Amino acid sequence: MDSTKQRLLSLVIPVFNEQEVLRDSFARMDAAMQKTGYAYEIIYVNDGSRDHTLDQLRELASEHPQVKVLSFSRNFGHQLAVTCGMDAAKGDALIIIDVDLQDPPELIPEMVRMWESGADIVYGKRLKRKGETFFKKLTARMYYRLLAWMSAYPIPLDTGDFRLIGRNVADVFLQMREHNRFLRGMSAWMGYNAVPIEYERQERFAGQTKYTLKKMLRLASDGITGFSDKPLTLPMTFGIFLMLLSGLGLIALIVLAIVTGVAAWLWAVCGVVFVQGVSLFFMGLQGMYLGRMYDELKGRPLYIVSEKHNLD
Repeated sequence: MDSTKQRLLSLVIPVFNEQEVLRDSFARMDAAMQKTGYAYEIIYVNDGSRDHTLDQLRELASEHPQVKVLSFSRNFGHQLAVTCGMDAAKGDALIIIDVDLQDPPELIPEMVRMWESGADIVYGKRLKRKGETFFKKLTARMYYRLLAWMSAYPIPLDTGDFRLIGRNVADVFLQMREHNRFLRGMSAWMGYNAVPIEYERQERFAGQTKYTLKKMLRLASDGITGFSDKPLTLPMTFGIFLMLLSGLGLIALIVLAIVTGVAAWLWAVCGVVFVQGVSLFFMGLQGMYLGRMYDELKGRPLYIVSEKHNLD
């Protein structure tokens, strides 16, 4: 027997209110893991589900010894659920995937082959996004390009958390314990050998998306504030621009008042309101950075696990 096949793979799956898709998802993911030829574990992290998801996970764990379950005391969020699964994983390589089957589990064997060929990270790159609204596609496209422009580290466009990471990469993740996590940015920051695997993202198999607009905006802010300091330096650039603009505006107001008799103070009021709006916007950005610092200084655990199955 090939000694490499004695190595272990870990599949990490965050779950939140997914009772409609869980069983079908497990069947496809388990079949994909079997095709790799490696021993494997499937780690589900229940992120405070309020439906029958946890009941189904308990049943899967009792029926299949390769299934391991951790359940949070409340909803801590997708990125922390993935982190919890990575903390528990013992594999030589970890595969992160969502339960909703939009990212096809059938790509896992190919990802493993790319890892065997020397890739430290194999990340899914979306060519198309089926079943999503025009608004979702447009905002996603704009966000990834904004993040690529602002980040000091190259974050690949049109990617999510669907990826394989080697043990060496996972061990570095274990050392990074910030609370406001953006895993794909953290992965890019490391600088390991990362290769893409392209695919068309499918429609959700069943159920409703758990990523509300509020959660997407929170993830977007974590991505920008966690991997770029440009928002902190932009006020200086805007300040110089506004000083020049206000100087030209003052000259224009004087000319208008002399030539046409229009009350110059009306234009001045508009200018003051505009400048104040810009100032408050950048104060808000700086507040976001201070908020991140406050979260880290508390020193609280990233998550709380209230229940485990098939884990020591």
